Formats: sequence, C-alpha cells, structure tokens
Amino acid sequence: MNIRSLTRGDGVVIGAAVLLFIASFLGTFDCSGSQCDDVPTAWDNGSLLLGFYLAGIIGAALIVLSRALPQPPKVIGLDLGQLGVALTLFTAWSALGAIFDPAGPLNADGFSPDSGTGLILGFIAALALAAGAVCTLLVPVFKAPLLGAPRPAAPQPYGMQPQGGYGYPGAQQQPYGAQPGQPQPYGAHAGAPQAAQPGPHAAPAPGPADASQGGAPSDFAPFWFAVPVARPLYGEDGSPTPIAELAPGTWYLAVEQRGPGLVAQTQDGRRGVLQDTSGIQRG
Repeated sequence: MNIRSLTRGDGVVIGAAVLLFIASFLGTFDCSGSQCDDVPTAWDNGSLLLGFYLAGIIGAALIVLSRALPQPPKVIGLDLGQLGVALTLFTAWSALGAIFDPAGPLNADGFSPDSGTGLILGFIAALALAAGAVCTLLVPVFKAPLLGAPRPAAPQPYGMQPQGGYGYPGAQQQPYGAQPGQPQPYGAHAGAPQAAQPGPHAAPAPGPADASQGGAPSDFAPFWFAVPVARPLYGEDGSPTPIAELAPGTWYLAVEQRGPGLVAQTQDGRRGVLQDTSGIQRG
C-alpha cells in the first residue's frame, strides 16, 4: 500500500468520513419537553446508522483502498473506487431525507422535533464526501497528489559519501564483487566500479556495444524518475497485461530507451516498459 498515490480529492473524502463518524455520536434531533429527556443518536437507530453514516464511511474506505492498493480487487464486477463513489452518493441522498424528516415514525401525536446536531453535521459531511468523490474523477486540481514526490538528494561535497537507499537518487552503488565496507582506491568516485587487477586468468575487456545486437543506444544514460500519477508498467515481451504499477512519490530507475517509452526497474527488481512518459520528473 502506497499512501503517496492518494490525491487531494482522497484527502477531502478521508476528512469527510472522519466528520461523519463523529456526527454519529451526536443527537439525532433537537426538541424540548418531557419526551426529549434522552435524545437518541444514530447508534440507537439501525436503519439510520447503516443507510446514512456507515454507508458513507464504508464508501470512503473503498475509495482510499482503490487508490492505495497496486491491484485493487473487484466486487460484483465493479472496481472498489466505483462502488465507493456510488455509496457516497447514496449517503448524501439518505442524509437529505433524514434532514427533512428527523423523527421518522415518531411524528405522531404532535411530536415534530427539529434536526439535531448529529444530523446537521452528518448532512454537511455527507455532501463533502460525495463532492470529494465525484470531483476526484472530474476536476484536475483534485487529481493532484496529496503528498508531493520527495526532492532528489542534494549534491554532496567532494569526499563525502552519498546517503540514501535503493529507489532514491543519490544512493551509493557497490561495485560488482566488492564487499560492503571495503575501502575504495584513492581518487575513485563513490559508486564507480573499480578497475580489475591483471592476473593470469583475467578476461579481456568487453568491446563497445553493438546496436545491431539489440543493445541500448550508446548515448542513453540511466536516470531516476518519478511519475505524476499512477501508471502501469508492461512486460518487456509486449504483453498487454501490466506487471506492476508505478506510483507517484517513488523514484524508479530508467535503464533503457524503448522507442517512445522507457524500460524501468522497480524497487523489487522487476523490469518493464513504461509506455506513457509524459510529465515524468527526472531526478
């Protein structure tokens, strides 16, 4: 689960769901007299609790899960996000009915109370919940990432060892065959491979890559990048099924140019083709 894939609209949905949960503990209606000694809450009315408050909270949870999970499951053939949006719209509709008729069947015998704090606050939360869910699909400003991508590591002074780990620019790469903590020769740059020592069984140095053998172009240099929105990563064999999803806020390594796309490597070592490279941020 990657929380950096959440959008601003998801932030509105989460905030509205928290407000809806708080409103469920407040009074359903506001009245005066002997009949209002113990004002009920939503937890005293099963239909109001399930059709209004819990429906909205469950809808918000489905929307967030559909965004945070790399491959969200489907329920009755629908994506979790689609089902969550439908539940938020149903919550707003139920809230409207509860505001107009807060007492329900208790209206008999001249008992007609006003809407209480729980219904009013829940109605506002339900409208914000539905608006956030719909605007996330339609309004570009709500599609922006909730948490921005981290900035690349600042250049280190000469002689300083770069900090970081795999998946972030500036990470130190160990030379092939070197042991962790092994000192490097004087004047060698951090992460640069050491020259092989001559010996009786030393292999000849490989020649320049031949473009006719299917190698990467000689002028391509690997670089780190981040995507602005979640994008699928397809297999190098041309399969139409994605093998992974690149999420915003995470740095990935581009290892090869493949036509208009890039061959990217994920943190777990999987490689695939990123076909849509528009708007990527280079590290």
